Amino acid sequence: MKRITIVAMAILAASLVACNQASAGGSFNQQARLDSLEKNFNQLKEDFDVIVYALDKRGISLDQARAEMEADNKVWDIPDDNSPIFGNTKDPKLTIVEFTEFQCPYCSRIAPVMKELNQKYPDKIKFVYKHFPLSFHSNAKAAAAASIAAQNQGKFWEFRYALAPHSRELSDSTYIAIATEIGLDVEKFKKEMVLDSAMEARIDKDFQLGVKVGVQGTPNFYINGKRQDRFSPDLVEKMLKEAK
Repeated sequence: MKRITIVAMAILAASLVACNQASAGGSFNQQARLDSLEKNFNQLKEDFDVIVYALDKRGISLDQARAEMEADNKVWDIPDDNSPIFGNTKDPKLTIVEFTEFQCPYCSRIAPVMKELNQKYPDKIKFVYKHFPLSFHSNAKAAAAASIAAQNQGKFWEFRYALAPHSRELSDSTYIAIATEIGLDVEKFKKEMVLDSAMEARIDKDFQLGVKVGVQGTPNFYINGKRQDRFSPDLVEKMLKEAK
């Protein structure tokens, strides 16, 4: 019904324009404008039909597509809270918030890219890490807890990048080995990596924030509050150039 209404309104608008122009004298130039208007209208209708077809193939309505577009364009105020932060915290050109976890293979692959960006733009970008352990990754929460234990000793980022290649072999022994490798107080680390109720609540706070802002998987990136479905170093470079 909405589709018919939109097309009908377009036809009515075109008819009104045609009547107004015809009453003005019906010259050759006016006819040319009418022909151009008709051509543009036909192209618009054809494009609209293609859009409706594509939406039908996806199984969503025009209203749902509009909601998706609004969500993609929304700028969120994402609080730092007690998240690990790296880079320029005072006046960054860009703030990149990453919702991610340690068992996700895609997150493992993007970690070296993020490390390179950390090293390249510590004075221009603020990096914020948010925990978003997926429910079907049974080791993701424990890994998040271990990373928080490393954060307590000021070495979250070292731990994060050292753990990233081990997404398929997450275990307490792996966490302890990495803690030893990066120079943590291992006994303190062992005590603080425990996934107790307080740790669960801290991780879940990040997760619920992610749900609120529309995270749909991992990793998900937000640059200056706006979700970026096609995150890449090239996008970061472009946005840095455009940043005021």
